[in-house]
Amino acid sequence: MKIVNLRTRDAGVTLRYRCDGFSLKLGDAVMIDTEACEEIAFVAQEPYAEDSKEDIPSIKRMASEKELEKYYDICAKEKEAFFKCKELIAARNIEMNLVDCEYSFDMRKLTFYFTADGRVDFRELVKDLAYTFRTRIELRQIGSRDQAKLVGGIGMCGRELCCCSFLNKFAPVNLKLARSQGLSLNPGKLNGACGRLMCCLQFEKEAYDDAHRRLPEPGARVRTPVGMGVVTDVNYIEETLNVKFVSESDTEINKYTWMELEDLNRDMSKRKPSGSAGFKDYPDMNGSYNDDDDDEE
Repeated sequence: MKIVNLRTRDAGVTLRYRCDGFSLKLGDAVMIDTEACEEIAFVAQEPYAEDSKEDIPSIKRMASEKELEKYYDICAKEKEAFFKCKELIAARNIEMNLVDCEYSFDMRKLTFYFTADGRVDFRELVKDLAYTFRTRIELRQIGSRDQAKLVGGIGMCGRELCCCSFLNKFAPVNLKLARSQGLSLNPGKLNGACGRLMCCLQFEKEAYDDAHRRLPEPGARVRTPVGMGVVTDVNYIEETLNVKFVSESDTEINKYTWMELEDLNRDMSKRKPSGSAGFKDYPDMNGSYNDDDDDEE
Protein backbone atom coordinates (compact mmCIF):
# COMPACT_ATOMS: atom_id res chain seq x y z
CA MET A 1 0.00 0.00 0.00
CA LYS A 2 1.01 3.63 -0.44
CA ILE A 3 1.20 5.75 2.69
CA VAL A 4 1.34 9.53 2.94
CA ASN A 5 2.00 11.71 5.99
CA LEU A 6 -0.40 14.65 6.28
CA ARG A 7 -0.79 17.70 8.46
CA THR A 8 -3.88 19.77 9.15
CA ARG A 9 -1.69 22.61 10.48
CA ASP A 10 1.68 24.12 9.55
CA ALA A 11 3.21 22.26 12.50
CA GLY A 12 2.08 19.54 14.86
CA VAL A 13 1.13 15.90 14.57
CA THR A 14 1.55 14.11 11.26
CA LEU A 15 -1.28 11.78 10.25
CA ARG A 16 -0.77 8.54 8.33
CA TYR A 17 -3.27 7.90 5.53
CA ARG A 18 -3.45 5.52 2.61
CA CYS A 19 -3.24 7.17 -0.79
CA ASP A 20 -3.57 4.27 -3.24
CA GLY A 21 -4.65 5.57 -6.63
CA PHE A 22 -3.57 9.16 -5.92
CA SER A 23 -0.56 10.96 -7.36
CA LEU A 24 0.54 13.31 -4.58
CA LYS A 25 3.44 15.66 -4.08
CA LEU A 26 4.64 17.77 -1.17
CA GLY A 27 2.15 20.49 -0.26
CA ASP A 28 -0.88 19.02 -2.06
CA ALA A 29 -4.24 19.54 -0.30
CA VAL A 30 -6.54 16.57 0.30
CA MET A 31 -9.75 15.93 2.21
CA ILE A 32 -9.81 13.39 5.05
CA ASP A 33 -12.29 12.12 7.62
CA THR A 34 -11.43 12.73 11.29
CA GLU A 35 -13.29 11.79 14.45
CA ALA A 36 -14.99 15.18 14.54
CA CYS A 37 -15.66 16.08 10.92
CA GLU A 38 -14.24 16.26 7.43
CA GLU A 39 -10.95 18.20 7.40
CA ILE A 40 -8.51 19.54 4.85
CA ALA A 41 -4.92 18.32 5.18
CA PHE A 42 -1.65 18.91 3.37
CA VAL A 43 1.02 16.45 2.25
CA ALA A 44 3.95 16.75 4.68
CA GLN A 45 6.09 13.99 3.12
CA GLU A 46 6.22 12.34 -0.27
CA PRO A 47 4.14 9.11 -0.40
CA TYR A 48 6.01 5.87 0.22
CA ALA A 49 5.26 2.17 -0.08
CA GLU A 50 4.80 0.17 3.11
CA ASP A 51 3.77 -3.41 3.80
CA SER A 52 1.61 -2.84 6.87
CA LYS A 53 -1.26 -4.75 8.47
CA GLU A 54 -2.45 -1.68 10.38
CA ASP A 55 -5.95 -0.40 9.78
CA ILE A 56 -4.93 2.88 8.12
CA PRO A 57 -7.71 5.15 6.83
CA SER A 58 -7.66 6.39 3.25
CA ILE A 59 -7.83 9.96 2.03
CA LYS A 60 -11.20 10.84 0.51
CA ARG A 61 -10.25 13.02 -2.44
CA MET A 62 -8.15 15.94 -3.59
CA ALA A 63 -9.29 19.27 -2.15
CA SER A 64 -11.14 21.51 -4.58
CA GLU A 65 -10.39 25.19 -5.23
CA LYS A 66 -13.52 26.10 -3.28
CA GLU A 67 -12.36 24.08 -0.28
CA LEU A 68 -8.92 25.71 -0.43
CA GLU A 69 -10.55 29.15 -0.48
CA LYS A 70 -12.60 28.15 2.56
CA TYR A 71 -9.43 27.01 4.34
CA TYR A 72 -7.68 30.35 3.77
CA ASP A 73 -10.81 32.16 4.92
CA ILE A 74 -10.81 30.06 8.11
CA CYS A 75 -7.12 30.93 8.69
CA ALA A 76 -7.99 34.63 8.50
CA LYS A 77 -10.88 34.16 10.94
CA GLU A 78 -8.58 32.27 13.34
CA LYS A 79 -6.23 35.27 13.49
CA GLU A 80 -9.15 37.56 14.31
CA ALA A 81 -10.40 35.12 16.95
CA PHE A 82 -6.93 34.89 18.51
CA PHE A 83 -6.60 38.64 19.10
CA LYS A 84 -10.21 38.97 20.23
CA CYS A 85 -9.65 36.22 22.80
CA LYS A 86 -6.53 38.01 24.08
CA GLU A 87 -8.63 41.13 24.62
CA LEU A 88 -11.22 39.14 26.59
CA ILE A 89 -8.50 37.49 28.69
CA ALA A 90 -7.04 40.90 29.55
CA ALA A 91 -10.51 42.24 30.38
CA ARG A 92 -11.13 39.34 32.75
CA ASN A 93 -7.57 39.67 34.16
CA ILE A 94 -6.95 35.93 33.82
CA GLU A 95 -3.37 34.69 34.24
CA MET A 96 -3.02 32.60 31.10
CA ASN A 97 -0.92 32.78 27.96
CA LEU A 98 -2.89 32.23 24.75
CA VAL A 99 -0.86 30.16 22.28
CA ASP A 100 -3.10 29.47 19.30
CA CYS A 101 -6.67 28.89 18.18
CA GLU A 102 -8.18 26.54 15.63
CA TYR A 103 -11.53 26.27 13.88
CA SER A 104 -12.81 22.90 12.74
CA PHE A 105 -13.32 22.84 8.97
CA ASP A 106 -17.10 22.95 9.36
CA MET A 107 -16.62 25.95 11.74
CA ARG A 108 -18.85 24.36 14.37
CA LYS A 109 -16.05 24.28 16.94
CA LEU A 110 -13.38 26.80 17.94
CA THR A 111 -10.52 25.55 20.12
CA PHE A 112 -8.18 27.86 22.03
CA TYR A 113 -4.82 26.56 23.30
CA PHE A 114 -3.16 28.22 26.27
CA THR A 115 -0.44 27.74 28.88
CA ALA A 116 -0.64 28.69 32.55
CA ASP A 117 1.35 28.10 35.71
CA GLY A 118 -1.56 26.39 37.44
CA ARG A 119 -5.23 25.64 37.08
CA VAL A 120 -7.32 28.44 35.60
CA ASP A 121 -10.98 29.23 36.15
CA PHE A 122 -12.09 30.21 32.64
CA ARG A 123 -15.84 29.58 32.92
CA GLU A 124 -16.76 33.23 32.45
CA LEU A 125 -14.29 33.52 29.58
CA VAL A 126 -15.97 30.60 27.80
CA LYS A 127 -19.31 32.40 28.07
CA ASP A 128 -17.76 35.54 26.58
CA LEU A 129 -16.23 33.56 23.71
CA ALA A 130 -19.43 31.63 22.97
CA TYR A 131 -21.41 34.89 22.87
CA THR A 132 -18.80 36.53 20.60
CA PHE A 133 -18.26 33.72 18.08
CA ARG A 134 -21.62 31.92 18.25
CA THR A 135 -20.09 28.46 18.02
CA ARG A 136 -18.94 25.67 20.32
CA ILE A 137 -15.91 26.78 22.36
CA GLU A 138 -13.18 24.62 23.86
CA LEU A 139 -10.25 25.92 25.94
CA ARG A 140 -7.37 23.48 26.21
CA GLN A 141 -4.44 23.94 28.59
CA ILE A 142 -1.18 22.58 27.17
CA GLY A 143 2.40 22.20 28.40
CA SER A 144 5.53 23.85 27.10
CA ARG A 145 6.37 20.85 24.91
CA ASP A 146 2.92 20.86 23.36
CA GLN A 147 3.29 24.59 22.77
CA ALA A 148 6.52 24.07 20.80
CA LYS A 149 4.86 21.26 18.85
CA LEU A 150 1.87 23.44 18.02
CA VAL A 151 3.83 26.55 17.07
CA GLY A 152 6.84 24.89 15.38
CA GLY A 153 10.36 26.21 14.94
CA ILE A 154 13.99 25.36 14.22
CA GLY A 155 16.19 23.47 16.68
CA MET A 156 19.82 24.20 17.52
CA CYS A 157 20.76 21.47 15.02
CA GLY A 158 19.36 23.65 12.22
CA ARG A 159 16.50 21.27 11.43
CA GLU A 160 12.78 21.58 12.06
CA LEU A 161 11.84 20.64 15.63
CA CYS A 162 11.44 16.89 16.02
CA CYS A 163 8.14 17.32 17.85
CA CYS A 164 6.51 19.05 14.88
CA SER A 165 8.17 17.02 12.10
CA PHE A 166 8.01 13.31 13.00
CA LEU A 167 7.73 12.86 16.78
CA ASN A 168 4.06 12.34 17.61
CA LYS A 169 4.43 11.13 21.21
CA PHE A 170 6.51 12.54 24.05
CA ALA A 171 8.59 10.17 26.16
CA PRO A 172 10.08 10.94 29.60
CA VAL A 173 13.49 12.65 29.38
CA ASN A 174 15.85 12.98 32.34
CA LEU A 175 19.44 13.99 33.01
CA LYS A 176 20.65 10.40 33.24
CA LEU A 177 20.30 10.27 29.46
CA ALA A 178 22.53 13.33 29.05
CA ARG A 179 25.15 11.88 31.38
CA SER A 180 25.19 8.52 29.60
CA GLN A 181 25.82 10.36 26.32
CA GLY A 182 28.75 12.29 27.79
CA LEU A 183 27.11 15.69 27.39
CA SER A 184 27.93 18.77 29.40
CA LEU A 185 25.14 19.57 31.87
CA ASN A 186 24.61 23.03 30.47
CA PRO A 187 20.92 24.02 30.25
CA GLY A 188 21.64 26.22 27.24
CA LYS A 189 22.82 23.16 25.31
CA LEU A 190 20.46 20.52 26.71
CA ASN A 191 17.16 22.40 26.59
CA GLY A 192 15.09 22.63 23.44
CA ALA A 193 12.93 25.45 22.16
CA CYS A 194 10.29 24.54 24.75
CA GLY A 195 12.73 25.12 27.63
CA ARG A 196 12.66 21.43 28.58
CA LEU A 197 15.26 18.73 28.00
CA MET A 198 15.55 17.89 24.29
CA CYS A 199 13.49 14.92 23.10
CA CYS A 200 16.40 13.63 21.01
CA LEU A 201 18.12 12.57 24.26
CA GLN A 202 15.46 9.88 24.55
CA PHE A 203 15.22 8.52 21.04
CA GLU A 204 19.03 8.40 20.72
CA LYS A 205 19.25 6.37 23.94
CA GLU A 206 19.20 2.98 22.21
CA ALA A 207 22.24 3.80 20.06
CA TYR A 208 24.21 5.02 23.09
CA ASP A 209 23.21 1.99 25.16
CA ASP A 210 24.54 -0.26 22.39
CA ALA A 211 27.81 1.68 22.26
CA HIS A 212 28.19 1.52 26.05
CA ARG A 213 27.77 -2.27 25.94
CA ARG A 214 30.49 -2.72 23.33
CA LEU A 215 33.06 -0.01 24.02
CA PRO A 216 35.34 0.25 27.07
CA GLU A 217 34.79 3.10 29.51
CA PRO A 218 37.26 5.87 30.35
CA GLY A 219 39.87 4.49 32.74
CA ALA A 220 39.77 0.95 31.36
CA ARG A 221 42.98 -0.74 30.18
CA VAL A 222 42.97 -1.89 26.55
CA ARG A 223 45.32 -3.64 24.18
CA THR A 224 46.55 -1.71 21.15
CA PRO A 225 48.94 -2.57 18.31
CA VAL A 226 51.73 -0.86 20.30
CA GLY A 227 50.92 -2.31 23.73
CA MET A 228 48.67 -1.75 26.74
CA GLY A 229 47.17 1.66 27.37
CA VAL A 230 44.49 3.42 29.41
CA VAL A 231 41.35 4.90 27.82
CA THR A 232 41.12 8.62 28.57
CA ASP A 233 38.14 9.54 26.39
CA VAL A 234 35.42 7.80 24.35
CA ASN A 235 33.49 9.26 21.41
CA TYR A 236 30.37 7.10 21.22
CA ILE A 237 29.20 8.63 17.94
CA GLU A 238 32.44 8.04 16.01
CA GLU A 239 33.27 4.97 18.15
CA THR A 240 36.81 6.21 18.71
CA LEU A 241 39.02 6.04 21.81
CA ASN A 242 41.84 8.22 23.09
CA VAL A 243 44.38 5.90 24.70
CA LYS A 244 47.17 7.08 26.99
CA PHE A 245 50.59 5.42 27.12
CA VAL A 246 52.92 6.27 30.00
CA SER A 247 56.65 5.53 29.93
CA GLU A 248 59.51 6.60 32.20
CA SER A 249 60.35 9.52 29.94
CA ASP A 250 57.11 10.49 28.24
CA THR A 251 53.30 10.38 28.16
CA GLU A 252 51.61 9.91 24.81
CA ILE A 253 47.94 9.84 23.76
CA ASN A 254 46.89 8.11 20.54
CA LYS A 255 43.48 7.95 18.90
CA TYR A 256 42.05 4.62 17.68
CA THR A 257 38.78 3.47 16.22
CA TRP A 258 37.11 0.67 18.15
CA MET A 259 37.15 -1.39 14.95
CA GLU A 260 40.97 -1.39 15.15
CA LEU A 261 41.01 -2.58 18.76
CA GLU A 262 37.93 -4.82 19.02
CA ASP A 263 39.63 -8.07 17.98
CA LEU A 264 42.58 -7.41 20.33
CA ASN A 265 40.25 -6.94 23.31
CA ARG A 266 37.57 -9.60 22.85
CA ASP A 267 38.73 -11.55 25.93
CA MET A 268 38.92 -8.45 28.17
CA SER A 269 35.87 -7.50 30.19
CA LYS A 270 34.92 -3.85 30.51
CA ARG A 271 36.15 -2.28 33.73
CA LYS A 272 35.35 1.04 35.27
CA PRO A 273 38.28 3.15 36.40
CA SER A 274 39.46 2.29 39.89
CA GLY A 275 38.16 4.68 42.52
CA SER A 276 35.48 5.99 40.16
CA ALA A 277 32.62 7.58 42.02
CA GLY A 278 30.33 7.49 39.02
CA PHE A 279 28.51 10.54 37.79
CA LYS A 280 28.32 13.62 39.95
CA ASP A 281 25.78 16.40 40.08
CA TYR A 282 26.75 19.70 38.54
CA PRO A 283 24.88 22.92 39.35
CA ASP A 284 22.98 24.83 36.72
CA MET A 285 22.04 28.50 36.65
CA ASN A 286 18.86 27.88 38.67
CA GLY A 287 20.09 25.41 41.28
CA SER A 288 21.34 21.86 40.98
CA TYR A 289 20.64 18.79 38.92
CA ASN A 290 19.80 15.42 40.48
CA ASP A 291 20.15 11.96 39.00
CA ASP A 292 16.41 11.40 39.31
CA ASP A 293 15.35 14.63 37.61
CA ASP A 294 12.61 13.72 35.17
CA ASP A 295 11.28 16.03 32.48
CA GLU A 296 8.06 14.12 31.85
CA GLU A 297 4.91 16.20 31.85
